[in-house]
Amino acid sequence: MAGLLTLYRRMAVSLKTPEEFDKMRVAGKLASEVLEMIDPHVVAGISTGELDRICHQYIVEQQQAIPAPLNYRGFPKSVCTSINQVVCHGIPDDKRKLKNGDIINIDVTVIKEGYHGDTSKMFLVGDVPNHARRLVDITQECLYRAIELVRPGARLGDIGEVIQKHAEGNYYSIVRDYCGHGIGKVFHEDPQVLHYGRAGTGMELQEGMCFTIEPMVNAGTFKTKLKPDGWTVVTKDGRLSAQWEHTMGVTADGVEVFTARPEESF
Repeated sequence: MAGLLTLYRRMAVSLKTPEEFDKMRVAGKLASEVLEMIDPHVVAGISTGELDRICHQYIVEQQQAIPAPLNYRGFPKSVCTSINQVVCHGIPDDKRKLKNGDIINIDVTVIKEGYHGDTSKMFLVGDVPNHARRLVDITQECLYRAIELVRPGARLGDIGEVIQKHAEGNYYSIVRDYCGHGIGKVFHEDPQVLHYGRAGTGMELQEGMCFTIEPMVNAGTFKTKLKPDGWTVVTKDGRLSAQWEHTMGVTADGVEVFTARPEESF
C-alpha cells in the first residue's frame, strides 16, 4: 500500500536488527504467497469483492496472520484492487467484475508476529491489448532496475532517477503524489522512497534499512485525483496505470527482497 508523499519533514529511520530481518523475511514470504495463491482466481467474471474475500480467508485461516489494510485508517477491505485507470488503493466490491482485457494490481500486506510484508503484482485478464501489456512490463522493469541499485552507500535519489528515466524513456510518466515507504513494525514509516529524482541526492542507504519500492507508472499524465470514497486514486486523464511493489532490506553488501516470488531472482 503506497504512502502519501509528505513534504518538509525530518526523517527518523529505524535500522532493523538481524532478528527483525528474520521476522520481516517471514512476513514478506507470506505476502508473496498470497499473490501466488490468488493468481488462478484472477479471471474475467470474478468480482474484486470475491478476490478480497479469498485473500482474507487465506491470510487469516491458512497463514494465521493479519491483513494489514483492513481498518487501517478506515480502509474497509483486506487487499487493494486497482483496475485499469486506478493508480492505487482501489477498494474491492461486489459490483465491479473483471472483464476481458483488464489489467489489475492486487496489493497485499500481511502482519505476522507484529511485522509487515507489503507487495503488489499486476495481473492480466484474458486478451490484454499490447499497449497495456507494454505498460505493465515497463513498470516491472522500473522496479527491478531500482532494486539492483540498493546497497549501503547508494542514495534514495539513485532509486528515483533510474525509475523515472526508464519510464519517461518509454514515453510514460511517474506518479508524484504517492511513494514507497519504510516498513517494519509500523506499516508506513521513514524513509519516503520517491520514484523520481536525481542520482547522488537524498538519504544514504545503510545496512538495516527496510522499505518498499513501488513505482506507479501512467500511460498519460502523472497527475492523479482522489475519488470521493477518500481512498481510490485514479489517473487524471483516465488513461491506464500500472504498479509493482516489493519489500526489501539493505544488507551489508546489497539487498534482500523479502517479498520475492519463486519466478523472480535477485
